Amino acid sequence: MEEITWNDFEKVELRVGTILEVFDFPEARKPAYKLRVDFGAFGIKTSSAQITKYYTKEDLPGRQIIGVVNFPKKQIGKFMSEFLVTGFADENGDIVLTSLSSKVPNGSKMI
Repeated sequence: MEEITWNDFEKVELRVGTILEVFDFPEARKPAYKLRVDFGAFGIKTSSAQITKYYTKEDLPGRQIIGVVNFPKKQIGKFMSEFLVTGFADENGDIVLTSLSSKVPNGSKMI
């Protein structure tokens, strides 16, 4: 594992956002949803996430997530992803979202 400096870590904008809307993403190679997320002062951003194993579209709106908001935009088929949704793979490779134990303001930075 390569070590990084504190300055390296500070460059990563890990921010909290609230999921506003969830859409099917049938064009994705692996099952995924399209998400619209409110990151407060950083705006409303879209991304896709392969989280269909543990989460339904109905369960996600209102949930706070952690995203990396300073990666370049990424084209995924006809869809433009504006941030990276964070999570961890379980023993089967299915993604579990990174979550918070209490609500915090949208746009808050991980410190």
